[in-house]
Amino acid sequence: MPTIFTQIIDGKLPARFVWQDEKCVVFLSNRPLRPGHCLVVPRQEVDHWIDLEPALLGHLAETAQVIGRAQMSGFKPERIGLMLAGLEVPHCHFHVVPIRGLHDLDFGNQDPNPDTAMMDQAAETIRRERRAAGYSQVSD
Repeated sequence: MPTIFTQIIDGKLPARFVWQDEKCVVFLSNRPLRPGHCLVVPRQEVDHWIDLEPALLGHLAETAQVIGRAQMSGFKPERIGLMLAGLEVPHCHFHVVPIRGLHDLDFGNQDPNPDTAMMDQAAETIRRERRAAGYSQVSD
């Protein structure tokens, strides 16, 4: 059975995509820790990050950097947090989160019902900043 992330990638479940390429996608978390919280997900279903091919791991990290730079520019946080927890969905994914401090990476603080307008604005902010950085070839 496909993971929830594969269902999102295949268009069977909705998501706010901010990056799509042949190897991975990036979309907003539907339970964000902070506005702009994104998930970098390989198209290939791999459960644990240590099982990723090194080239794919590198691509995911490079993509997370691009998204993190867009978040930094668009949201002006103290830092961009990057986390690979991998316990909640058996499909490797990076959490890229604009943070003010370590407390912003506490999954007990997820917003289970985020404001739709805030989510739409966060996605557009990341897309705008990503395009401004020269990544217009990536589809929205």
